[in-house]
Amino acid sequence: MADQFKDQGGVASMNPSRFRRWAQSRLMTKLISREAEQRRHANAEKKRRANGAPHRIEYFHQVEDPYSALAAQCLAALHSRYDVEIEYHLVTGPHGNNLPEPDLLLPLARHDAALVAPHYGLSFPSQPVAPEPEQIDLAQRMLAEVPPAGFPNLATRIGEALFTPGGNLAAILDNHPLATEEVSKQRLAAGDARIAALGHYSGAMFYYGNDWYWGVDRLYHLEQRLQSLGIDGEGGDPLYSRPPIEAGSYRANGSLTLEAYVSVRSPYTAVAYDYAVDLAERAGLRLELKPVLPMVMRGVSATREKGLYIFRDAAREARTLGDDLGPFYDPIGDPARRVYSLFSWAREQGRHIAYLGAFLDAAFKQGINTNNDRGLRKVVEAAGLDWREAREIVGNNDWQSELEENRQRMIATGTWGVPSFRLLDSEGEEVFWAWGQDRLWVLAREVQRLLVQA
Repeated sequence: MADQFKDQGGVASMNPSRFRRWAQSRLMTKLISREAEQRRHANAEKKRRANGAPHRIEYFHQVEDPYSALAAQCLAALHSRYDVEIEYHLVTGPHGNNLPEPDLLLPLARHDAALVAPHYGLSFPSQPVAPEPEQIDLAQRMLAEVPPAGFPNLATRIGEALFTPGGNLAAILDNHPLATEEVSKQRLAAGDARIAALGHYSGAMFYYGNDWYWGVDRLYHLEQRLQSLGIDGEGGDPLYSRPPIEAGSYRANGSLTLEAYVSVRSPYTAVAYDYAVDLAERAGLRLELKPVLPMVMRGVSATREKGLYIFRDAAREARTLGDDLGPFYDPIGDPARRVYSLFSWAREQGRHIAYLGAFLDAAFKQGINTNNDRGLRKVVEAAGLDWREAREIVGNNDWQSELEENRQRMIATGTWGVPSFRLLDSEGEEVFWAWGQDRLWVLAREVQRLLVQA
C-alpha cells in the first residue's frame, strides 16, 4: 500500500487499542440509536416550550457552494408552509481536517447539484461554471447587507448568477445595497463561530432543535419532524420528499455495468450496499465491486464532529429505508485489512458480493467484533464460504495493489468517498457517475433513461 497512508492518531487513528475500539464502538452505538435521536428532539422541544421560544431554524449559507444554491431555493417555501422562524447565517465553508479534498469538493458539488436539481423541481445549470474569487466576495457583500426577509430571494438570484455561464451579478446590485468588506468579514466570522459552536462545519446546513439537516437531500427529515410537531399549515407529503429507488420496467441484461466503490468501514456503504445489489439485480446491471481502504486508512483527515454527524446521518437514512444501524463494532485497521485479504478468494468462488455484505452486517448491524478469528469466521460462513480454507490465507497482502488501483480510479472520476457509483456502457465508456448512498434513486432513473433511449 502507498507509503503516504500513515496513522493520523487521535480520532482518526487506524490502529486503536483493543479497549479503545470496544469503548468507541459502544459509545457510537448509543449515539446513533433511534432512542438517542428521540431524546435529543424531546429535550429540544421541552427547552423551547419552557423558554416560550418560537420554532426557529438556523440556516447556514456558503455562496460558492452549489448545495447552498439549491437550499436557498427552498427557504421561502419552507417558511410559507411551516410555522417557523428562519435565521440566516453566512459561512465560509469547511476548513482544515473537515476539508479533506479541497480541489475536488466544489467541482463534485457542481456536478451533483446539476444532477439532482431537476428531480427536486429546482434550478441549476446543466453545465455550471466555477465562480471567480471576486464574484464570491461580491456575493458575500450583497448578502451581508440584505434584511432577513429578503435573504431567500437574493440568495436564490445570486446562486443562479454565480453558476450560470455568463451570469451577471452586477445586474442584481441595482436594487440591493452592498456591505463594506469589513462588515462582510464580520458577518462571515459570526456565521463561522455560530456553526462551530453548534458542532458543524459545512454550508447548506439547517439546524433545528439539536439536529442537523444537510441541503435539499435531508429536508424531508426536517419536514417530517416539523409535521410531527403540528406546525404544518397544509399537511400532506413533505415539499422535498426523497424519491424512491425504482428499478423500472426495462432491463439492461448485462449491457450496462455498475461499478460500486465501497469501504467496509463506511456507514453510508452499510446503508446502501443491499439496495445497490438489489437494484443491479432488478435492472439487469453487471455489478463490479471496487473496494477501497477506509478514509482514515488512506490519509483522509477526520474530526470528531464530522464523524459523529456522518454516523448519525447514516443511521437516520437507514431508518428511513426501514433498516437500522447498530449495534456497531468498529472494523477500522486490522479487521479491514483481514477482510480485504479474503476478497479475491471469495470472488473466485462467486461469493464476494455476499461476503462484503456479511461483513458490513456484522460490523454495522450485529455488533460483531471482527478483529479476531471468531468474528471473521462468522462473516465467512454467513457468506457461504469455508472457514478452513479462509484461515489458511487470511492476512496476506495480495489485495493491496487492487485496492490502490480502485482508489486511483475513483479519484480520477472526481470523488474520494464511498459509496461511489460509475455506470459504464457496453463499450466500457462511462455514462454516469455519482457519490453517495442517497444517489441510488438518481442512478435507477438514469438506467431507465438510457434503456428507453437505446
